Amino acid sequence: MEDEFAKKRNIRPTEKSNLPVVTLLVLVLLVLAMLYVGYEYISDSSSNSEELTSVVVDSTLSETTVGEPVTDEPLDVVETEKAEPITKDPVAEKPAVSAKETKPTVSAASLGGQEITHSVQSGETFSSIASRYNLKTETLQGLNPGVSDVKSGVTKLKIQVQTVHTVGPGDVLRVVAGKYGVTKEALMKANGRSKDFSERGEKLIVPFASRK
Repeated sequence: MEDEFAKKRNIRPTEKSNLPVVTLLVLVLLVLAMLYVGYEYISDSSSNSEELTSVVVDSTLSETTVGEPVTDEPLDVVETEKAEPITKDPVAEKPAVSAKETKPTVSAASLGGQEITHSVQSGETFSSIASRYNLKTETLQGLNPGVSDVKSGVTKLKIQVQTVHTVGPGDVLRVVAGKYGVTKEALMKANGRSKDFSERGEKLIVPFASRK
């Protein structure tokens, strides 16, 4: 009796657990999710391939000949332009008129005063000579239209000045300059003087009071 009682006392009560069922359900759900994701990926790939195959390649691009310009103009207009030879404009080909031909002439009468002749010295130019006699460079060139370049010891230029004064008693440079309305410095420059000195009977070139 004691043995039977001991066996009945040692028997463990049976426990019912739902863990295997839950695990099975989780696995089934994972499999279904993986199948769904795979189906979506396959469907996207097939749609992308269809879009790529639906693109139409423009065959006209490959037909363009190398070297021919692409233009929107009608074909007949392009052919006409090719057929017509390019003619040169005779006006455009006409050589430019030289500066010597277009150089305006200036008459001595329009300036007034007295005409003298200047022999070009070394280092002198149209600009420096014009400045010496209080003339504009254009005026000096207009008085000498046949001269294109000045050369030392060779070229002689026509110069228009206010007058040529003969020095008399008491005619110092300051007095002569005041008589004709020019500065003493301008009078000295026109006569190539570096000192305030003049001799009786000497002829002084008097430039214009204002630049002509």
